[in-house]
Amino acid sequence: MTSEATRTGRAGQAGRAAERAKLAATLGTATLHEAAGKVGALPAAIGPLTSGLVLAGRVVTVTGPPADNLWLHRAVYAAGEGDVLVAVPGNHYEAGYWGEILSSAARARGLAGVVIDGCVRDRDRLTEIGVPVFGRGFCMRGTSKHVDGAGAINQPLILGDVVVNPGDFILGDGDGVLTLPFDRVDDVLERSVARQDHEVQVLKALAAGATTLELYGLPPTPSAAR
Repeated sequence: MTSEATRTGRAGQAGRAAERAKLAATLGTATLHEAAGKVGALPAAIGPLTSGLVLAGRVVTVTGPPADNLWLHRAVYAAGEGDVLVAVPGNHYEAGYWGEILSSAARARGLAGVVIDGCVRDRDRLTEIGVPVFGRGFCMRGTSKHVDGAGAINQPLILGDVVVNPGDFILGDGDGVLTLPFDRVDDVLERSVARQDHEVQVLKALAAGATTLELYGLPPTPSAAR
């Protein structure tokens, strides 16, 4: 009975996580970023490398040596269904750390995507495979797989001015990538829904002839602000 209760509990947690991810994806990174107090945005250089795919889920972090992707292979199998890999491979960008093979492996594992502070390759296949990939760009150069290369899975890492922790929530779309501590997600989602509802009213007012200056109480001229 304990085993059954454990399975039921895990299923419930997975269901709630999936609901959060779905709602976050409809709201978008820009809305969540504003609602969170303008925190959690990863560097703007990291963007979508697959077309039309939104990434949302729980973070599994991974680091590794420059121009080496063995730790990424390991991370694919350390992660679980619905997880998102966030990788910092030695601050070296002239290598394709991820491609068709790893995307196919990630799809088979049920991963929700990957974010790499570096480049990837196999551009023409990645969107077709269907695993969202975010990174700095594309690079044809291959990587090594040194068995003794220094790296880690599920340790805190820094991307830009953001500390990314294992278990954080992550969202990526056409505007970029955002991470949040998991215990803030529900509050930020609630604030985001309210923000979106307000923006709907603003759009209706604009369509009816109002101006942004009026709606946001902005001075029409510099002198009017004095």
